[in-house]
Amino acid sequence: MALKKFKPRSPGQRQLVQIDRKDLYKGKPEKSLTEGLKKTGGRNNYGRITSRHIGGGHKRRYRLIDWRRDKWDVEGTVERLEYDPNRTAFIALISYADGEKRYIIAPQRLNVGDKVIAAQKADVKPGNAMPLKSMPVGTIIHNIEMKPGKGAQMVRSAGTFAQLVGRDQGYAQVKLASGELRVVRGECIATVGAVSNPDHMNTNMGKAGRNRWKGRRPHVRGVVMNPVDHPLGGGEGRTSGGRHPCTPWGKPTKGYRTRKNKATDKYIIRRRKK
Repeated sequence: MALKKFKPRSPGQRQLVQIDRKDLYKGKPEKSLTEGLKKTGGRNNYGRITSRHIGGGHKRRYRLIDWRRDKWDVEGTVERLEYDPNRTAFIALISYADGEKRYIIAPQRLNVGDKVIAAQKADVKPGNAMPLKSMPVGTIIHNIEMKPGKGAQMVRSAGTFAQLVGRDQGYAQVKLASGELRVVRGECIATVGAVSNPDHMNTNMGKAGRNRWKGRRPHVRGVVMNPVDHPLGGGEGRTSGGRHPCTPWGKPTKGYRTRKNKATDKYIIRRRKK
């Protein structure tokens, strides 16, 4: 998809850069594959804000995505490509030979009318899914499972991809876009190709109101607050330095590692950051 720039007929259009979605389906989503989506406003079950800067936004319906790709050996046809407000990637409506319909994350170079299949061994074509142990080494992949049968958890956002770089003792070695190298069980399913909408990173909202439509409230920097409100606040004029970046509650940020010992740490061969 190409980028769309606008003539500055209003202040909000001066910097605006959007994705040109003229090739996507214009109608409503498949009703049987959607359900209601309730907004939280960043609040937990006690009604207290646990995630700041969340609230408002346009009403959405959630599209049920087939993360497992467990419809084996049944060929499906891409009926249409759609926009999904709940994610950065586009989605594809697949119509299978037995009449069932499912949504999948649309990979790049997948077009209307193309055939896709999930099988133990399939052609290395965008949209086809198979276990990592069946793929040729060097294949570009996305939608990778971390546990067999659980459904895809890694490499799902717009423009991302990973690469299968090796196999050893029943495990597949996968290199992620961040540079991290990790092993995944060979029985885990992955989809061939890179995720659609790679130009998502080059867009510009143009105005604050467009972020409000997405449910993002204003983010106020700590350095412009008063000392009572933030550890970085106060001072005469613009002050910088003196303290390391931190949260309103004094916890370090911007590079401070908060990852605790996780059960999946043993699968990481090389970390994202040295």
